[in-house]
Amino acid sequence: MITLLKKEVLIFFSSFMGLVSSLVFFVVMGLFLWVFPTEFNVLDSGMASLEPMFLLAPWIFLFFIPAITMRMFSEEKKEGTLELLVTKPLTEWEIILAKFFAAVIIIFVELLVALVYFIVVQYFLSARVVDTGAFWGSFIGLIFLGSAFASIGLFTSSLTDNQIISFLLAVVVILILYMGFDLMSHISLFRSIDQVLSYIGIEFHYQSISKGVLDSRDIIYFLSVVFIFLYLTVIVVKKRG
Repeated sequence: MITLLKKEVLIFFSSFMGLVSSLVFFVVMGLFLWVFPTEFNVLDSGMASLEPMFLLAPWIFLFFIPAITMRMFSEEKKEGTLELLVTKPLTEWEIILAKFFAAVIIIFVELLVALVYFIVVQYFLSARVVDTGAFWGSFIGLIFLGSAFASIGLFTSSLTDNQIISFLLAVVVILILYMGFDLMSHISLFRSIDQVLSYIGIEFHYQSISKGVLDSRDIIYFLSVVFIFLYLTVIVVKKRG
């Protein structure tokens, strides 16, 4: 399992697509936080806070994480190596968890740029007024969010041998789960269950945890999303492997 995990991480960082994805992640994040005159610009906000980054990150993750996961099963299926992989002394759960944790490690490494931004904010905007507690709480929230997105990406990757289709499916499913339920809660037809719909959506729990307060309900929610999609991936791999 550890060998497979290391293999997935090394493949990503040594591949052209991995390097391009990482570069796009850093450049887009940097441009919105420091250059473009938008609501996400830290310098224009007048506050020593990286809150704009945590508001922007889910939208970058929407495309970045499917780009990480799209090849993890699709390529195996296309090249016919998935059948070989499942015949090795590894269970379906071990294979899927290895790929999942590889994706989480990649996400964590990419998020280290946030620490650089944190240092920059402290240096230029006075370290004494930076809410370090809120930063670390939000940082952990971003790890949970990334993990949920990664589990969805793995599931869609297991459905097809086409990486592009896997990528597009992941984007659609993530978009629906992230903000689809919240949008539905604002429709008058669903007014009687608006709170329930909002609670089902990922955005509600991410915004809650991004306030710097680690509520057990939000943690359980994210762990449940991860488990559900990893379990669905196991079912698909067993049937189509």
